Amino acid sequence: MKVLLAVVAVLCTFEASLSQDYHVTPLVGGVSGTGKTTRYWDCCKPSCSWKANLKSKSGKPVEACAADGKTVVKESTKSACEEGAGAYMCSDQQPKVVNSTFALGYVAASFTGGIDVNMCCACLRLKFQGDLSGKQMIVQVTNTGSDLGSNQFDIAIPGGGVGIFTKGCSSQWGTPSNGWGDQYGGVSSESQCSQLPSSLREGCKFRFTFMKSVSNPAVTFEQVSCPSEIVSASGCNYS
Repeated sequence: MKVLLAVVAVLCTFEASLSQDYHVTPLVGGVSGTGKTTRYWDCCKPSCSWKANLKSKSGKPVEACAADGKTVVKESTKSACEEGAGAYMCSDQQPKVVNSTFALGYVAASFTGGIDVNMCCACLRLKFQGDLSGKQMIVQVTNTGSDLGSNQFDIAIPGGGVGIFTKGCSSQWGTPSNGWGDQYGGVSSESQCSQLPSSLREGCKFRFTFMKSVSNPAVTFEQVSCPSEIVSASGCNYS
């Protein structure tokens, strides 16, 4: 029994050390509070990909990609959700599991309700509540949304639903206008993730593995500095 307890303690310490590698000091004066999460993947160019939406106009906006999901396009390229072709969300801006209790990711967010670009490229630590208590993510704000409420974090999860923007995934991947699964909510099982391109399947499974199929869990949040792993995928850092 002592040996088993010792092994459990070592595993817990190992997982804690992994998350601590990313858990930078919370920003003094940064935002914090309680909020709710939803999910989406509309394939659209993120709103934080426009330099005009950044806090620092000399900063570098979030990278957007061509239809292959990996070739970075110019900032001036229009969103495919406006034109039916153009710039899309890059495929690597999807959730990444670090261990069973810790992950990295990206969100569309609003702190005031509706369009709210003040926090473009800021990073937050989300601590899940309820059935997912003990799990947490560090996420970067890469997008906004006119349909978001106050302190709402719409986690970018492939197959999570296209919401109000129906042109992106259909023009990029040839999906029906409602995307994969339901327009709001997306696919309903891990097996349905096989419908997505191979580059997006692991991110799709995130909701059924790391998040245990819990829909729209509540969170507490605090602003932190951005880990390099997040910035390397988005190209943007909050300043």
